[in-house]
Amino acid sequence: MNARMDRGGVVTQSLAQIGACGLFLLTLLAAVPRSFRYFRETLRQIWFVGAMSLTIVMTCGLFVGMVLGLQLYDVLSIFGGTSATGTVVAIAIYRELGPVVTALLFAGRAGTSITAEIGLMRATDQLDAMEMMAVDPIAYVAAPRFLAGVVALPLLGVVFCAMGVFGGHLVGVTWLGIDNGTFWSNMTATVDVHKDIINGVLLKSIAFGIVVSLIAVYQGYTTPPTSEGVAYATTRTVVASSIAILALDFVLTSFLI
Repeated sequence: MNARMDRGGVVTQSLAQIGACGLFLLTLLAAVPRSFRYFRETLRQIWFVGAMSLTIVMTCGLFVGMVLGLQLYDVLSIFGGTSATGTVVAIAIYRELGPVVTALLFAGRAGTSITAEIGLMRATDQLDAMEMMAVDPIAYVAAPRFLAGVVALPLLGVVFCAMGVFGGHLVGVTWLGIDNGTFWSNMTATVDVHKDIINGVLLKSIAFGIVVSLIAVYQGYTTPPTSEGVAYATTRTVVASSIAILALDFVLTSFLI
């Protein structure tokens, strides 16, 4: 009985967190017009969460594409279809691995930084001080970071996909000896701009950017003002973002496929 009650309490608490996060999203959206007066802060955050994440995104994209090239070549060689390696690599990256892995990397690198930064502002009473000085912390702190994540993640997703295809090309053409013209012609003939690029990369990346940025800002803004609270909030950002990304990916794929 106690275990059942504990599970019920966890479910209730999780639903309450989701509802509170949804209400926080409405507050953020209402503060976005006011945040335009702090446009320079938004640009600074785009640089911080976007440009500073390029190294890890490009490196991981390259190796993901190389691994895909190796694995798919081995499987396709059984059926004599190694010429389709470039096509399968591109479709796998554009439709799934590109936006999903980029979002997971973004949550681990930029999402935790946003949560920790806002959480430290809460712990050191900087947010309360802003309110005393008639500065809206939602418009000055939360909204620019939310907008930066929404803008930066699709751009990072495009970079990841480009590096993934390049990695697949390196392995397939340079290492395994697939004809270069066959590799690119099969890929360009099969990949559809609307289905694979717009729906697969851009739409999913925008949705993931909204979710990850919202979770990161919400966890930092509502964290208890202690060092332990900031640590727990950072952990919750990674866990919640990862679960939300994978669940949302299933929902989007079921509608877009």
